[in-house]
Amino acid sequence: MSHENGRVWSPVITPFAADLSPDIDLYVKHCRWLADNDVGLAVFGTNSEANSLGLEEKTQLLDALVEAGIAADRLMPGTGVCALPDTVALTRHAVRIGVSGVLMLPPFYYKGVGDEGLFRYYSEVMERVGDSRLRIYLYHIPAVSQVPLSLDLIGRLLEAYPNNIVGLKDSSGDWANTQAVIERFGAQGFDVYAGSETFLLQTLRAGGAGCISATANVNPRAISQLGKTWRADDADQQQAALVRIRKIFERFPVIAALKAATARYSQDEQWAVLRPPLVELNPQQREDLYALLDEAGFDMPGLG
Repeated sequence: MSHENGRVWSPVITPFAADLSPDIDLYVKHCRWLADNDVGLAVFGTNSEANSLGLEEKTQLLDALVEAGIAADRLMPGTGVCALPDTVALTRHAVRIGVSGVLMLPPFYYKGVGDEGLFRYYSEVMERVGDSRLRIYLYHIPAVSQVPLSLDLIGRLLEAYPNNIVGLKDSSGDWANTQAVIERFGAQGFDVYAGSETFLLQTLRAGGAGCISATANVNPRAISQLGKTWRADDADQQQAALVRIRKIFERFPVIAALKAATARYSQDEQWAVLRPPLVELNPQQREDLYALLDEAGFDMPGLG
């Protein structure tokens, strides 16, 4: 299935106040900026520190975005956690407010559970949510979760729940895997998103849907632009420019670096706060990051 325009989503970073509670006003402001720069909001992703957030906090943040006038169909919240009832509760709430879909991690504490256990988990979630509007994007991030989603599992879920299982975010970093998923399931209308803009052009050329990428928090306009103009003559140059910025952030702990950059360009030091166990960049790291970004001519216009 060819996508005329690639879609780009940002796993939105979560701002915290000094007492480590989510800063709702700052969160809404950042989400508005991202939406204005043409990226979707994959809230509660890995880079959102989502697994450091409680169920009530996520529900509150989701409601705050909708109440602030951000269209629910711009949202793809991550709802997969280890506890089945919490996954069901958050997913049900997200569907009820009208999100375009949910991004669902497998339950990741128990390792080596195999396809049967994962099939039962996803199946149980869908049966309990019991809503025909539910659209699940599976989240394959084996380096972090240590619970991979196999091609056979995807096929089995698609066969059993063709209206509910609609896509995959592939954060394996393995292009061969992304390509295999597109080749096997893309023709069925299954949307495959690369987990990094490094693979955006390859993904779109192969028939994938786009990317859901950490650095869309800080470089949304340029990534979104390639999504729209990937057939243009300068697409490879655009891709190379995106990779250059991406590589700068990857030289540091990525979430801390995204927040340090956002703190700098918004001139709001609140952004530098992370919730333990993650910690902020040290002064030397920040100085090095800013020097590299300046050398690359990087900016986050309209953020302040």
